[in-house]
Amino acid sequence: MSASPPAGAAAAQRPGAALGAFARYLPAWVVLCIVTGVVLGRGAPVLFQAIGRMEVAQVNLPVGILIWVMIIPMLVRVDFGALHEVKQHVRGMGVTLFVNWLVKPFSMALLGWLFVRHLFAPWLPAGQLDSYIAGLILLAAAPCTAMVFVWSRLSGGDPLFTLTQVALNDTIMVFAFAPIVGLLLGISAITVPWDTLLISVVLYIVIPVALAQAWRRLLLAKGRSAFDAALQRMGPWSVAALLATLVLLFAFQGEAIARQPLVIVLLAVPILIQVLFNAALAYGLNRALGEKHSVACPSALIGASNFFELAVAAAISLFGFESGAALATVVGVLIEVPVMLLVVKLVNASKCWYERPSA
Repeated sequence: MSASPPAGAAAAQRPGAALGAFARYLPAWVVLCIVTGVVLGRGAPVLFQAIGRMEVAQVNLPVGILIWVMIIPMLVRVDFGALHEVKQHVRGMGVTLFVNWLVKPFSMALLGWLFVRHLFAPWLPAGQLDSYIAGLILLAAAPCTAMVFVWSRLSGGDPLFTLTQVALNDTIMVFAFAPIVGLLLGISAITVPWDTLLISVVLYIVIPVALAQAWRRLLLAKGRSAFDAALQRMGPWSVAALLATLVLLFAFQGEAIARQPLVIVLLAVPILIQVLFNAALAYGLNRALGEKHSVACPSALIGASNFFELAVAAAISLFGFESGAALATVVGVLIEVPVMLLVVKLVNASKCWYERPSA
């Protein structure tokens, strides 16, 4: 058989090409949601106040439904049966876990403290500083799930390693998300509503994982082609539900944003620094340990990206629609795609350097 270049190699040279138009222009859709939410919120305040009151145990029902529609299709893709493959790339997996759980949340808490509470404090609403930091912590405490498969494919990453690290991270997230968030909020002197936090973990991690895996088994029982076709059909659900959630969120946040658009720019700074720092750290550690480039790429990319759907859901549940925490997580959504495409471009462009023997 002739050694023709793999399709993934060509895609890796054109990062935007393998993304659907909807996902590629996600920042533009988010901006459209901002405008739509602000207009609707100011035009029909009574309606959105009524939606905000539709709560059970501090969980907003419309948002809860949208979050499930967001998260479950992503989790259907995750094969927890791949966990036994961890032994194939122990060093790469060790780097992934180290960056995701011992560096990423804590570095974001530090950056939040530095930028929000000190450097940018004069330009931010004084009453929301703690809430902004909480949102940044929530954003960093959950490693990315579904989009990592896209970033890995664009960088020629090892698909089995990518699947394994996602499955392992999601398993750890079930048990570690609440304790890490609670610890970092406590360190930041932010009151932790533990009952709401635990309810959020059950609603937005445990139950969706269980439902998604049951759905996965049912689909796979019909054959691999039926499973792949179902994944293709449900792909737009997550993004559509995310955008609908953002419209609701900005209907409540719109007035504050219209008064202070600079807030979004300032909150983007620590998020951007954290993404680049964690990606570079994971990438460099994998090289130092002698892992292959196809392993280092997905390891770096999962360390850089966030499970922003979960962060948005938890922020709304813990602090409310109108909170600075909810706004901070939405800023993560706004910059996720363009920043991650930049990281993909950097790891692709540096492949020759990565594979060059160390001095």
